[in-house]
Amino acid sequence: MAERSQVNDAIELSSSAFADRALIPEHFALDGGNASPPLTWERVPAGTAELELVCEDPDAPRGTFVHWVVSGIPPTTIGIGENGLPVGATAGRNDFGRSGWAGPRPPKGDRAHRYVFTLFAADQPLGLPAGATARDLLAALRGHELASGTLVGRFAR
Repeated sequence: MAERSQVNDAIELSSSAFADRALIPEHFALDGGNASPPLTWERVPAGTAELELVCEDPDAPRGTFVHWVVSGIPPTTIGIGENGLPVGATAGRNDFGRSGWAGPRPPKGDRAHRYVFTLFAADQPLGLPAGATARDLLAALRGHELASGTLVGRFAR
């Protein structure tokens, strides 16, 4: 994945389904229901034009693997419901080659992988099309990131 600029991690990102650094329930795994987890956030900075979301597994055997890309989230939005997508937001393409959420599915027997959800605040609309990748999102975000926040869940099979 593309390198990020250094910004103030001011956004507080959380989920009612799991705590930061805790195990993600099976219901959200690719083989267990594949529901996208509910997320909420606070402290979006003034001047935010839109929000962007990426979830990636940095522990994947072949390098970082993207599970979710959502762009164009309106700045007044305070969360995403389970299996939801905010009005006006656009689903991007994950590394399974599909649009939308693709839940955790690490190799059997691996230690728990980390799933890093990152919400970015952009100072201008990025104008990304449906199916944009995390790489596309991060390239468009370069120089326009006001703040970010992360939530890490873990999962093993």
